[in-house]
Amino acid sequence: MEGEPSPSATPGWPPWSAPIALLGGLALALVGGLIVDVPALALGVKISSSHTPPGITVADTVVQDVGFVLAAVYCAHIGGRAVRSWQFGLRRPRIGWRSAGGMVLLLLVTFIVLSAIWSAAVHPPEDKQVLESLGSHEGTALLLLSAGLTCVVAPMCEEFLFRGFIFTALRNWRGTLPAAVITGLVFGGVHYGSAPVLDLVPLAALGFGLCLLYRYTGSLYPSIAAHSLNNSLAFSSLENWGWQAPVLIVSSLVVIAAVALAFRRAGLISAEPSLAGPGT
Repeated sequence: MEGEPSPSATPGWPPWSAPIALLGGLALALVGGLIVDVPALALGVKISSSHTPPGITVADTVVQDVGFVLAAVYCAHIGGRAVRSWQFGLRRPRIGWRSAGGMVLLLLVTFIVLSAIWSAAVHPPEDKQVLESLGSHEGTALLLLSAGLTCVVAPMCEEFLFRGFIFTALRNWRGTLPAAVITGLVFGGVHYGSAPVLDLVPLAALGFGLCLLYRYTGSLYPSIAAHSLNNSLAFSSLENWGWQAPVLIVSSLVVIAAVALAFRRAGLISAEPSLAGPGT
């Protein structure tokens, strides 16, 4: 089937490594947060259970996202396996960039429509707590950092763990649909506390759709782009932006492309072997 990786291109990661990667990522996020918070406390920064300065919150979240990536890479190495970037989906879409772009737009339109139906049915409250905790209204620097974290760092790191590793490992257990359902539910669940409870259902649906997008394009890049586009639209909506919204969208995608190019030139992203061509 077009878009389906060939057996040689599909990592044989055991299904039980998926929950280990998730727990490992959450544990690294906790430890990383302490690495940020403890020195800040020593320097006199006031941090409490009820209040964390926005700059510290941004740093904690960046460390959390990096922890997700490290956990995925470590679990992929379990048993001494050789690990390459293309195994996580960092490769060209097998259906072509144009077709992959069309699927990204289809996913986003579908998600927006379903979200609108969900909102009309349950009337979830608008929640700006996340942006307030990141300090997006407390100066240009924090606004830019919040936007970069939300629209660039989070999409890259979360997709690497959830679609690149967890979904891929679970597919080796029961196939695509069960893996997509489980990954989507977990993806929605990890946003508990950072998003209203009623928003976790659409987030789980988005996670499910991102899994299918990855499965049918054979590349993680479209999922990262779709994730970034969704976050950019949400960020712009919460900020009540007009012309700034398309600027944020374009800027985020350009930065993601620049990071991918830099990683490729540094040798962190390698080309997929020619023997791992499209399956039949």
